[in-house]
Amino acid sequence: MKTVNQRAWFFVLPVLLLVAFNALVPMMTVVNYSVQETFGDNLFFWEGLRWFEQILTSERFHAALGRQFLFTGIILLIEIPLGIIIALSMPRKGFWVPVCLVTMALPMLIPWNVVGAMWNIFTLPRLGLAGYFLNEIVGINYNMTQSPLAAWITIIVMDVWHWTSLVVLLCYAGLVSIPDAYYQAAKIDGASNWSVFRYIQLPKMKTVLTIAILLRFMDSFNIYTEPFVLTGGGPGNSTTLLSIDLVKIALGQFDLGPAAAMSLIYFAITLLVSWLFYTLMTREDDK
Repeated sequence: MKTVNQRAWFFVLPVLLLVAFNALVPMMTVVNYSVQETFGDNLFFWEGLRWFEQILTSERFHAALGRQFLFTGIILLIEIPLGIIIALSMPRKGFWVPVCLVTMALPMLIPWNVVGAMWNIFTLPRLGLAGYFLNEIVGINYNMTQSPLAAWITIIVMDVWHWTSLVVLLCYAGLVSIPDAYYQAAKIDGASNWSVFRYIQLPKMKTVLTIAILLRFMDSFNIYTEPFVLTGGGPGNSTTLLSIDLVKIALGQFDLGPAAAMSLIYFAITLLVSWLFYTLMTREDDK
């Protein structure tokens, strides 16, 4: 009978305790604020589920949640197929492999607030390079500070530029793990490129695609820094995503009770949709 050595858990236990402490203490603080009202001086008044009812029936919350789902849906529809296409076109051997990998990784190394500031300067009308090109050379009336459509296009293009690389690298890792014997067998059978992709590459990439979709959903659904620095939620409230609206309620209006309840609802929605994504994508594997 094989003996299982559990001593390795002693090395992992401090990390687990630290992560649990950093997660549980803020969570319990948020739960505490979500059922109480405070006017400062550490005085709290019990409110029960009042803040949850207020948030769930608020048109402001529904509008911000709709914008958040719209943004995340567009991001997934663009970045997942685009990442697969780029990964398929990248070389598997030779000098250009490290060049392509480093190039793909560069956007992800830039801090989030720097990305927002960089794209803000880049797209300013008549001052930024992209803004000047679109307005003065192409002749398009582009102004993200005044046009909601231009603001939406800008934050979507910014996120695609920043995070498609993650999908590319994950898909590329899945592709290079496919043995050459599969391709040789497909070549002997005279399989087309589409057949190779459908029956060999896509099934072998299913695990990494599941990870990519989950990561991109959670990150895009909780995005804050880049769009806030780029547009500030404007013009008007056109790009005020759920995360931006939450910070406005918590810090701008200092309504800590509604903000805490909203953050817990936000967390529950993220957790639920992530679980649905994972369950649907791994259902066939379980069978």
